[in-house]
Amino acid sequence: MIKCHLSRMMGEKKLKISDVAKDIGVNRGTITRLYQETAVRVEFEVLEKLCIYFDCDIAELLEVKKLRS
Repeated sequence: MIKCHLSRMMGEKKLKISDVAKDIGVNRGTITRLYQETAVRVEFEVLEKLCIYFDCDIAELLEVKKLRS
């Protein structure tokens, strides 16, 4: 399972989904799905834009969580 920390990162900076989408030139729906952790795929270009925007490493944005068996 992959955990996306976009909602936390946006909350810390008090950013809205629409602002991030507009600022990085990505569809609002894409940002919404990442924010709500319902995305099933994401383009590398979007991840790159988010990392540049938040001045973070990919590991700060996404985290692999092991599923408990």
